[in-house]
Amino acid sequence: MPVQRAYPRCVGIEVLPAAGRWDDFASFMVPRKPGGRGCVCVVYRNSSLDMPGRIAHMRALCASEPGPGVLAYVDGEVAGWCSVAPKSTYRALVNSRTIPHVQDEGAWSVICFVVRPGFRRRGLMHQLLDGAVGHAHATGAAALEGYPVDPGGERIDQISGYVGTVRFFEAHGFRRVCRTAGRRGGKPRWLVRRELP
Repeated sequence: MPVQRAYPRCVGIEVLPAAGRWDDFASFMVPRKPGGRGCVCVVYRNSSLDMPGRIAHMRALCASEPGPGVLAYVDGEVAGWCSVAPKSTYRALVNSRTIPHVQDEGAWSVICFVVRPGFRRRGLMHQLLDGAVGHAHATGAAALEGYPVDPGGERIDQISGYVGTVRFFEAHGFRRVCRTAGRRGGKPRWLVRRELP
């Protein structure tokens, strides 16, 4: 059964695997100045690394298949990021006491979304999630999981929203599996899942 889209398809947007695209990833995810702050997207992968170690780790992941996620481009300019990879590659998920394990074999995980300022409010998160689903499916994933927040109809702050919302994932064919013991912005998080035939 096809997924009903609750958002418009945007012209000029392309979502591609980050493998082989380190410079594009680094252009907005890596701090530009030594000692600067930046996510670099390794918290779930290996939070014990210092910033140079995090950068080296992500550079290595971008140099290999399947890569650490997908990038969104708007008219050729990199505009967004979604961390999506086999669940087994996220050390924090494998060892998590708050996120349960449900048929992990062959499962991939969607961890976070980042959209650059100037490109927000254009539906890029929707495009990124579609791209994440397509990337996981193309590489043989059996299922895709997410761990979004459920704001219960209330607004959530931007920092808490980086994991997405339950409603957002449901609009892309994911179903609620179970509530986790984790919270984001004071709101509960759910494990959601979409089987990939």
